[in-house]
Amino acid sequence: MPLALEIISPEKMLVSREVDMVVIPGTEGDLGILPGHSRLITGLRGGLVDIYEGNAVTDRFFVTGGFAEVTDTRCSVLADSITRQSELDGAAANEALAKARDEYAAVDVMDHDAYLLASDRLISAQAMVDAVGAKKPGNVNVPKVSAAAGQRADNPKG
Repeated sequence: MPLALEIISPEKMLVSREVDMVVIPGTEGDLGILPGHSRLITGLRGGLVDIYEGNAVTDRFFVTGGFAEVTDTRCSVLADSITRQSELDGAAANEALAKARDEYAAVDVMDHDAYLLASDRLISAQAMVDAVGAKKPGNVNVPKVSAAAGQRADNPKG
C-alpha cells in the first residue's frame, strides 16, 4: 500500500503521487513517513525532503520551512518555499548564510519574535548550504529493511 504524497508551495503543487516513503525535516528532527503512520501535524525546518521509491531516493527537494500533515495514507507538505536539490545554487546558498549570520548577530535578543525569526533563517540558510553538498538522488545508499521484522537486512540485530 503506497503513501499519497503532496508537496505544495504558495506558487504551485510540485508533487502529487504515490511513494513508498518520504523523509521530512521536522522542527524536532527528521521524520520517516511510511504508509500506516500515526496522524500528526508538524512544523518543518529548513532541510531536504527525500522521496523514496523502493529502496532508492528518487527525488530531493529543499524546503525553507512550513508544515506537514500526516495520516495513515497521506503526507501533505505545505512548504514556505521549495526548490529541487539539483537547482540549488552554492554561491546563493553561501550568500544567504552570510546574510543570515549578520542578521542573527545584529538581532536584539530581548525581542523574542525577532530572535526566533533570525534563528529560523540562520538554521534554514545553513541547511541550504548543507543540501548543496548532499548526495543527489540515485547516489544515496539505503540499507534494505525487513518490514516484517523491522530490522536492517544487512544487520539482523537491527
